[in-house]
Amino acid sequence: MQKIKKLQPENFEQECTTVWSFARRGNWATHNSKYRGNWAPEVVRNLLLRYSKERDCILDPMIGGGTTAIECKLLNRHLLALDINPHAIELTQKALDFECEYNPKIRVELNDARDLSLLKDESIDFVLNHPPYADIIKYSEKQIEQDLSNIHDLEKFCDEMEKVAYELYRVLKKDKYCAILIGDTRRNKMYQPLAFMVMQRFLKVGFELKEDIIKQQHNCKATGFWVKKSKEANFLLIMHEHLFVLKKI
Repeated sequence: MQKIKKLQPENFEQECTTVWSFARRGNWATHNSKYRGNWAPEVVRNLLLRYSKERDCILDPMIGGGTTAIECKLLNRHLLALDINPHAIELTQKALDFECEYNPKIRVELNDARDLSLLKDESIDFVLNHPPYADIIKYSEKQIEQDLSNIHDLEKFCDEMEKVAYELYRVLKKDKYCAILIGDTRRNKMYQPLAFMVMQRFLKVGFELKEDIIKQQHNCKATGFWVKKSKEANFLLIMHEHLFVLKKI
C-alpha cells in the first residue's frame, strides 16, 4: 500500500450556494482526471460533508474511476461501490491503494445499479450517483449490453434510470438524501433537457427535490473547432451540469 504525501486538499471550503465552480480539479490522494467523465473530488467532498457523517453507510452504484471511494476513505465513511463495468472496478480498487488515518469498510463489487438485491430496504445513509449522460461518453463496448452509456434513445435511457431510482429509493433510509450529477445534451441541434427528464423519474418513484445545484464545467474547452461550429450552426455549447439533491420523505 502506497504512502501519499498530499492526502487532503489545500484551502478547501464547503460550498454554500446553488452554483458550484471548480476551475482547477483537485489532485490530492490518488485522484486524477484520466477516467473520462468522472466527477471532481470537490463535488464528492462537499456532498459527503453536508449530507453524511463519519461511519455512515454510503452507496455509489456507478463508481466509475473511484472518486467517491477515495473521498469515503479519507473522510471515514463506509462505502459500497458498484459498477457494471469490470474496468471501473479495477480502477477503483487501484485508487484505494493508499495509506491514511482511517480504515472504513469499503466494498467494491461488479453489479448493475438497476438491481440492488444485495442490499436490504432502508440500509443506506446517503447515495451519490454520477450516471452516464445517455451515450455522450461510451464507457464500454457493446459486449456489456446492460451498460447505460450504450443507450442513444433518451426516453429509453430515462426508463432505465427510473429502475435505478426505484432501487435507490428502496435502499435509502427515510429522511436521508440521494445526490445525482447529470448533464443535458442535443439532438439535431436542439436542446434536450436530459437532466430534468431524469430528475422527473426520481420524483416519480417518491423522492422530493431538496436542491438543484448548477455545476459549471471547466474541462470542456470552448475553443477552435467547436466555437466555429457553434457560430456556423447557431447553437450554444453546453457548459453546465445539474447536481440534484433529493430526499426520501
